[in-house]
Amino acid sequence: MSANGGFQAMGYAVERPPSSQGSGDGAETAIDPASNSFFMNDYKRHDDLKSMLDGNKHSLKLDAMKRIIGMIAKGKDASDLFPAVVKNVVCKNIEVKKLVYVYLTRYAEEQQELALLSISTFQRALKDPNQLIRGSALRVLSNIRVPDIVPIMMLAIREAVMDMSPFVRKVAAHAITKLYSLDPEQKEQLVEVIEKLLADKTILVAGAAIQAFDEVCPDRNDLIHKNYRKLCNLLVDVEEWGQVVIINMLTRYARTQFINPNKENMELANEDKAFYSSENSDKEDKDDEKKETLPEVQLYIMDPDHRLLLRTCKPLLQSRNAAVVMAVAQIYHHCAPRSEVALVAKALIRLLRSNKEVQYIVLSTIATMSLERKGMFEPFLKSFYVRTNDPTHVKLLKLEILTNLGTETSISTILREFQTYVTSSDKEFAASTIHAIGRCASNIPEITDTCLNGLVNLMSNRDESIVAESVVVIKKLLQIQASEHKDIIVHMAKMVDKITVPMARASILWLIGEYSDRVPKIAPDVLRKRAKEFIEEEDIVKLQILNLSAKLCITNSKQTKLLCQYVFNLAKYDQNYDIRDRARFLRQLILPGEKGGALAKHAKKIFLSTKPAPVLESQFKDRDQYQLGTLSHMLNKRAMGYRDLPTWPEVAPDPTVRNVEEEKWLETLKVHKTKYGKPGTKKTKEKSFYSDDEESSEEEGESDGGSSTGEDSSEESSEEESESTSGDEENVDKKKNKKESESEEGSESEKEESSTEESTSDEDDSEEESSDEEIPIKPQKPKQPENSITETPKKDSNVLLDLFGDIPESDTPVQTASKDVLVPVAAAVGAMSLEGSPNSKTPLKQNVTRAIFTPTKTHELLNRIKGGGLSISYKFSRTMSIFSTKMVNIELTFTNTSDKPIIKIRTGSQKLQPGMAMHEFPEISVLDAHMSTCVSMAVDFADTTQPAMFELLSEGRMKQTVSISAPVGELLKPLTLSENDFDIQQGKLKGMNENSGSCEISDAVESSLDEFVNRVYQAANALQVPSLDKNVYKFASKTMSGEHICLVLVKCDQNKANITVNCEKMVIGQMLVKDIKQTLSK
Repeated sequence: MSANGGFQAMGYAVERPPSSQGSGDGAETAIDPASNSFFMNDYKRHDDLKSMLDGNKHSLKLDAMKRIIGMIAKGKDASDLFPAVVKNVVCKNIEVKKLVYVYLTRYAEEQQELALLSISTFQRALKDPNQLIRGSALRVLSNIRVPDIVPIMMLAIREAVMDMSPFVRKVAAHAITKLYSLDPEQKEQLVEVIEKLLADKTILVAGAAIQAFDEVCPDRNDLIHKNYRKLCNLLVDVEEWGQVVIINMLTRYARTQFINPNKENMELANEDKAFYSSENSDKEDKDDEKKETLPEVQLYIMDPDHRLLLRTCKPLLQSRNAAVVMAVAQIYHHCAPRSEVALVAKALIRLLRSNKEVQYIVLSTIATMSLERKGMFEPFLKSFYVRTNDPTHVKLLKLEILTNLGTETSISTILREFQTYVTSSDKEFAASTIHAIGRCASNIPEITDTCLNGLVNLMSNRDESIVAESVVVIKKLLQIQASEHKDIIVHMAKMVDKITVPMARASILWLIGEYSDRVPKIAPDVLRKRAKEFIEEEDIVKLQILNLSAKLCITNSKQTKLLCQYVFNLAKYDQNYDIRDRARFLRQLILPGEKGGALAKHAKKIFLSTKPAPVLESQFKDRDQYQLGTLSHMLNKRAMGYRDLPTWPEVAPDPTVRNVEEEKWLETLKVHKTKYGKPGTKKTKEKSFYSDDEESSEEEGESDGGSSTGEDSSEESSEEESESTSGDEENVDKKKNKKESESEEGSESEKEESSTEESTSDEDDSEEESSDEEIPIKPQKPKQPENSITETPKKDSNVLLDLFGDIPESDTPVQTASKDVLVPVAAAVGAMSLEGSPNSKTPLKQNVTRAIFTPTKTHELLNRIKGGGLSISYKFSRTMSIFSTKMVNIELTFTNTSDKPIIKIRTGSQKLQPGMAMHEFPEISVLDAHMSTCVSMAVDFADTTQPAMFELLSEGRMKQTVSISAPVGELLKPLTLSENDFDIQQGKLKGMNENSGSCEISDAVESSLDEFVNRVYQAANALQVPSLDKNVYKFASKTMSGEHICLVLVKCDQNKANITVNCEKMVIGQMLVKDIKQTLSK
């Protein structure tokens, strides 16, 4: 039989009838009591296989071993063949020997005595020329769990660690764990071996070495210091299971060596801003008043090694292995800055397409993460909708996540989904949905009434389980706002007779007793009916009847005292001792008799005291104490072998300990570059980040009028030169002399620069990936953008500008230039008089200015599927429309994703609300394949949030109805006001025209004044009004269509913001408060 067809022949051999010798699987058929061979004395199992293994032909031995390995793969016992197999360890055929070692690896632990007889053979095999044989021999040796061979195993591992083959070194790393579990006293020697393995630069060994480190000495971080950067750089190339082990180890390492990036009162420094804002530090330190008013925020600069870890883990989010993606997700959750954790959301959503088991693990992780980070998964809300073929445990997890993600904006969509889930045939899922509705109602007060009405409607459902769950949830919600829902309590009292589920009946009776003062006429009648059926009720209902009778006897003793005595007498002889004890206790407390008890005077305080409202919390609330993805996290209970995540240190340990091996690691990279690149380029690169030619060309560009920086920068540079000191002039002269000397050697330097830049580009990339410590800084370059601020002389009026800082600039080209940004605020400052009386009767100057912030967020108008290959997106440009000042300017982007051109794209009929108007975009004659174009249109929304609906047409391909709705902030235009005028107008817009709210400010907003103002600009197209109060921020605007004044006032109190909006349009005011709260808190 050939070697290639051995396994196939084995498969047929399994199904063939038993031979006369009773071998293989056929022998198992012969065990049947109806078979004659069961009673034969000379019957021997697997006899043919043993004879084949004892023969001299290698082909028969190979066939026998393939059949035996096939039996093991199917889970069948082949241990009785151990003596026959172990003799073939000395077989010269390499294929037979490999299969023998596979068999011995499986059964060496069970047949230890027989395996010990061949231990000398295994030791000789450790010197075999074939790496597979050496590795297999060591694997078999480590599986013999006998303490007597520990010295032999230790010697074999020490030799294998120095082996030339990475496969053998990997097997040695796995053997370390087995030896440590057999004899923990060998720890010190094993740590020395692990240290050698950790220094191995082979990707095949890295995962196994870290696994051994994690099992033997997980607290020895000093072994990781020297190899940390190497492990980070090798992480992408390691096998998948090695990646999981390394990432889990690095998670624990990062928690001990770096400080918490999400620590309170810590601001994450922007890498670009960290250098160019350093020159302003002296000026900011001198401003004592500003330093005292602002909260103390420490600047957090992430350790380069911390950043290296996150950067090398990020590409693994695209891994095909779900365990790798989960490992990256947990390291970002536990170790990354709060603003960067959202990167893992899309990768986790991708894993939901896997099998049911993976879905359960991923959904459990998302459920924990969504409690703290709702906005992270809110864009993927539809991915958590329940499917009909989902198992119950997956449905419940998706339901939990949807409940966690519920916000004021998305709750309407979620409740519509819940309406469908309530009617599910899965009773457990339907009941959990009702509880989820209750949680949403308690978390979002705005929808409490809506949820209560929906739950009351469910009480008329035919399914008793749904009715029972609805009653229980209504009871919990009514405890929060019982005084406002008297009708619901009356309705539930009438349904007591119809509801049969004991828990629901008990809940209704508790509600009636607790709020009997709100239904004084109904409560005694309910007690009378329940007293009649007391004997037939369940125990939980009987206890609530006793409580109801006691409470009514306290509040309405004239009508219910006799009923109360009757119920107590019935309960006195009940079979349940809990009910009997409760009746005796209540009788002495409520009806003490002539003597009177000491507690009887306080019966009302005991029974009718105000009880705290129940808190409906997620079952995943306490799971964050465990590391994500672990068994303890899944069970919400500490599993055996679980180790808690280390706490962040208050002060970061010395980072130089990781520099020990960095030089050698970089030297290997440099040698590699020298072999394949051009040597000698590093020296020229270290002299200056910018070359001499670039400096000279940029300096000449700055001096010329037609430089790339524009006229504004040239004028500012000339002003700086005129006002500079004599020392600065000498520096300028030196630069000119230097330029003249360099101009003579210009041609030579250009040639050298072109040759060096090509060879050093790859080297720079590799060095930036290996270390973040070398950050290029160009001297004297950052001074130019600060001229407009530093050159302005200090005046009293400019103190107001210092309170607000620089108005942020956007990176988008639509943003206005930095020179003109401060013009509206400066104009407002000039218009107001600081020396005059605050009550001066100055006429109101309402000058509408252009927007100082341009939103870059785009919205989808038409997707490419509905549009037949045409996709359309739009955004609000906040520019003045040329068609009408009442219209909002909208920029449309048309993209043809198909392979054919689209002809005559135009608008059709319009469906607008009364008062609205629309100016159509010009017809697009032809849009070629895979091309895009931008057009503008304008809409007068008439100061409403109603969408503008219209048809989109193209020649013979498309006719779609689309709609554009504008956020409230886009219905406004900025308005220039002084603070005095702002206060006057605000006084006129009080009462119904005033809306207010408060929110917690996020850490990113609280730590940066520019970010705070920028967030308000995102929500509303308004203009900041200078204020003398440092904690008060005022913004003025007008509505586009009706030109109604809209004023925004934000008061900051530590990490809380109180928002007040005054506007004649009450709907705009209400919605604007919500939008500003959302932008400041996210």
